[in-house]
Formats: sequence, C-alpha cells, structure tokens
Amino acid sequence: MLLRDQLGVLDLPFEVDSWRVFTEERAGENTSEATVKLTAKGERQMVVGEGNGPVNALDAALRAALIPAFPAVADFELTDYKVRLMDEEHGTDAIVRTLIDTSFGGESWTTVGSAPTSSRRRGRRSRTPSPTGS
Repeated sequence: MLLRDQLGVLDLPFEVDSWRVFTEERAGENTSEATVKLTAKGERQMVVGEGNGPVNALDAALRAALIPAFPAVADFELTDYKVRLMDEEHGTDAIVRTLIDTSFGGESWTTVGSAPTSSRRRGRRSRTPSPTGS
C-alpha cells in the first residue's frame, strides 16, 4: 500500500473526511460519542455512534458508516488495540502509533496507523485497509 500510495496509484476503498470523539458524564456514568464523516463507494456518510469509551464509540460510528457499502464489516470483531508514543519526549503531545487487531471468518490481522495529535499535525495520515480484509 505504501508503494502504491507513493506512486499515486493507490485506490482506497473509502476515505475518512473527518471524525471526532468526546466523552462526558451523564447520569453519573461516563459515555462517549463519536461522529464520523466518510465517503465509501461514492456515497458520503455522516454517522454518530455511542459507546462506553472513545474507542467503542468510534468503532460503532465507523461500522455504521461502512456497512452500507461493505456489509461484511458488520461481522468484523475488534479483538485488541494498543496505542504507543513514537516520540516520548512530547508526552500527551506525542505522535502516536495505534495497532488494531481485528478478526473475521477465522482470519485475523493487525492494522497500524500513525498520526500526530491535533496540535502537531504534519500532513501524515494513517493507512486504511480494505474492509473486506484484502
């Protein structure tokens, strides 16, 4: 994917236009809400998902936005995720690498993304795998 991207011939299955997540306390419990705007197979989607934390909310919103174009996503299972600092000297302002383990139909794979925090945007973007696992 990296080589095809550098050569300008990478055809992404979908493109995330924007996303945001916030967490708040409601009725004495923390809850998170995520909004995802993306384009998949030429159709723009804007979806809100709720969850018991930011990852759960973002997963719910992303799935809801992708399922109309890629129904198999409904059966994907997020099995683990890890967030690592790539430049520890920046602490909470560090560039992070996220590893997401997913399974589907007896197969599993890891997706790796890297992005600066919002205050350190440098034009990098994370790589998005095909929602069909290919």
